[in-house]
Amino acid sequence: MKKILTLVYLAFCFSFFAKAAENGKLVTYGDGKFEGYLVTPEKVHNKTPAILMIHNWLGVTDETKFQAQRFAKLGYIVLELDIYGKGIRPANSEEAGKLSAQYKKDRQLFRERLNLGLKFLSQDKSVDKSKIVAVGYCFGGTGAIELARSGADIKAVISFHGGLDSPAPQDGKNIKAQIVAHHGADDPYVKVADIAAFEKEMNDNHVKYQLIKYPGAVHSFTEKGAGNDNSKGAAYNKEADEKSFAAAESFLQQIFK
Repeated sequence: MKKILTLVYLAFCFSFFAKAAENGKLVTYGDGKFEGYLVTPEKVHNKTPAILMIHNWLGVTDETKFQAQRFAKLGYIVLELDIYGKGIRPANSEEAGKLSAQYKKDRQLFRERLNLGLKFLSQDKSVDKSKIVAVGYCFGGTGAIELARSGADIKAVISFHGGLDSPAPQDGKNIKAQIVAHHGADDPYVKVADIAAFEKEMNDNHVKYQLIKYPGAVHSFTEKGAGNDNSKGAAYNKEADEKSFAAAESFLQQIFK
């Protein structure tokens, strides 16, 4: 009996992910130089709210595609953009660190790549251009806030364990979006000084924002691939993952009314 139940469960999982995969596809944009991942919900109409998702430092991966599918299941069109370029995918953390650092140092280039993805998503006839939210994870969380600093016409930003530095606080005046940052309270990669600078930038420029901290959570708390050893500085935290996603779902429902 136990074996039968296991087989039924596995069949259900296979069916679920196969169905999700049917709604998701790789798409090229920017004259074919970039390759993102587009996921559409089961029901799409002419004015569907959309999520512009920014990947972590490893680029477009199965992990990030899963996150895109989570949001598509809520009824939103999701485009996971490609910061690095088609075919450029770090093989490990060392390569990812070097590649992502290029964009953290060159914020103008970072913004150009972010806005290119936004432009592509906005051209989708099914997308309600007035209801686009940028969502980012880790490196992508930094990017989502950077997109807002560029003056992009987006409804809001949701950052999950993203960087919170403020390299050009004067650019906060360009922000039109609401900002929600989900932060692991024990994240060793985000300095206390960065948090203070982020909040000062938001307050000085009268940006409507929330900084939500999760006790016991470190970096990458939404990513199961990060393992569960907090001592490494990055680890999955089931409670923080579920609470932050539920909060994001509720927030999206409110601003997309």
